[in-house]
Amino acid sequence: MTFTFTQGSPINTADGGCVMAVWIQNGTTFTKTKIRYLSNGTKDHLPIFGAKAGWTTVNNAMTANVVDAVTGATRTGSSSPAALDTYSVSWDGKDVSGNIVPDGTYTVWYESTWIDGSRNSDNFVNSPGFAFTKGPSITTTNPANVGPLKTMTITWTPTALSLDNVYKTKVSLYPNPSNGFINVKYNDIPVSKIDVVNILGQVVKSIQLDPLKSKTIESIDLSGNPNGLYIIHVSTNETSSNYKIILEQ
Repeated sequence: MTFTFTQGSPINTADGGCVMAVWIQNGTTFTKTKIRYLSNGTKDHLPIFGAKAGWTTVNNAMTANVVDAVTGATRTGSSSPAALDTYSVSWDGKDVSGNIVPDGTYTVWYESTWIDGSRNSDNFVNSPGFAFTKGPSITTTNPANVGPLKTMTITWTPTALSLDNVYKTKVSLYPNPSNGFINVKYNDIPVSKIDVVNILGQVVKSIQLDPLKSKTIESIDLSGNPNGLYIIHVSTNETSSNYKIILEQ
C-alpha cells in the first residue's frame, strides 16, 4: 500500500513546527506504525497515536510501537521532509511481528499537532481513518481534503505482483527514440532509484531519489553516450522494473 499526501497547516498562525504520525489499523485494532516524527519535548502531543500504538508510558508517544517505521524529530521548515511538504508512506501488508495480515478493509490513520506563534498547540486526527481494501486486486482511492491533508492517494498493490505488472501504465519514458534527453515519468509511484544500463550491462548513469518527495518526473541527460539500445531500471524500495529506450543523436 502506498499513501501519498501533502501536509499543510491546520492553523493560520502556525510557526512551521509540527509532530505527526501515520499508522495502519484493522477496525479498532492497531496493525503497524509507518511514520512518527516526535521529540522528547513534545512526547505528549500525539495522544491518539500513542494510545493506539500501545505506548508503555501514558502521555508519552515516544514509547509507542514503531517497529520498521520511519521516525525522526519534530518537522520544521528546514527539516527533510519539511513540515509543509509532500509525504509518501508504504506498507507491505505485514504487522509488527512481520506476519502478513489477512485481506480485508484497513484504515490509514494520521495525527498531527502544530504550534502557533504563541506556543499554543492545535491537534488534528483523521478519525475514523481513510479506508482501503487489502486484497488480490489493485485498488486506488483519493480521500477528500481534510484538515491539513491535501492531494491524497491510497493505492493497494498485491505483493505478489511486480512493479512491471502493476505500474506498467503509470511509468512512461519519452521521447523514445531520444536525441540525448529522456524523461522518466512515474506519477504516484515511490521511486527510489533510476539506473541507465547499456547493452554491455554497464551502468552509465545512476540517480538516487527520495521516495518521500513529491517529484513525479526525472529528466536524464544521455548526450555523449553512444547511440543504441539502453535499459532504464526503475526501482522502489520493494521491487523494480525495466524499460527499453533507443538513443539516436
